[in-house]
Amino acid sequence: MALRDLWDRLPLEWLLGSRPPLVAVLRLEGTIGMRGDRSLSLAGLAGAIERAFALRRLTAVALSVNSPGGSPVQSALIFRRIRQLAAEKKVPVYAFAEDVAASGGYWLLLAGDEIFAEEASIVGSIGVVSGGFGFHEVLKRLGVQRRLYTAGDRKALLDPFLAEDPRGIERLTEVQREVHESFKALVRQRRGARLAAGDEVLFNGDIFAGRTALRHGLVDGIGDLRGAMRARFGEKVRLRLVPAGKRRRWFLPWPLGGRRGRGWEIGDAAGELVSVVEERLLWSRFGL
Repeated sequence: MALRDLWDRLPLEWLLGSRPPLVAVLRLEGTIGMRGDRSLSLAGLAGAIERAFALRRLTAVALSVNSPGGSPVQSALIFRRIRQLAAEKKVPVYAFAEDVAASGGYWLLLAGDEIFAEEASIVGSIGVVSGGFGFHEVLKRLGVQRRLYTAGDRKALLDPFLAEDPRGIERLTEVQREVHESFKALVRQRRGARLAAGDEVLFNGDIFAGRTALRHGLVDGIGDLRGAMRARFGEKVRLRLVPAGKRRRWFLPWPLGGRRGRGWEIGDAAGELVSVVEERLLWSRFGL
């Protein structure tokens, strides 16, 4: 093709020095801050977040969130990094809930200046939960004694191998209440006058489908990422996915995993197995 023919085929907006709007897309999918490489953390996402906001001629950043929650600390760190860069680059952020954006997942949605959900999306769960198991009766049946020595009378509160201590339950409740207050304050700060329901509805840990979340002011609209961005920036908007990096594949330890050297050590595999179970339990709370 001759150079003149190529020139004639260039879109008019390119010749005039303008190009279609560019929206960087970040997928935030998985549990937050759990053990292993399968979950979301600032350490794992920092590079992708930086790359998203560093794109030339960037119009906006879109977050695709699909998470049942997890660590409030990692949720806060990821949220804060996104908002810091949005302010520095003066770029709007739009957040989209997929199957579920609950608890820490909703915390991530709050990084959006506008929030969207599907009608069947599960949104909310603005609360704090802790869980565990008690094994002291099992040890008793096996004739095993738990021997624990501490300096500090609260150091061993809620040890799973000892009977529950009311002091431990009280202290854990105090910590949960403090984290819950931080979560509620962030929702009020980010959603402001758009909230259309009382605290007893919004902050009791309940979950809502998309339409109800919209009615309560937890989201701004019903829609998917591509459709909303095309409606906002035109049909020629460019959506550029910014990958967060590869996750490590999970191999069973040798000999269960095949040839020697292909698997992990037993301890690594056990830790990953615990992570998978915890992740499965979080998702299953929402029927997924």
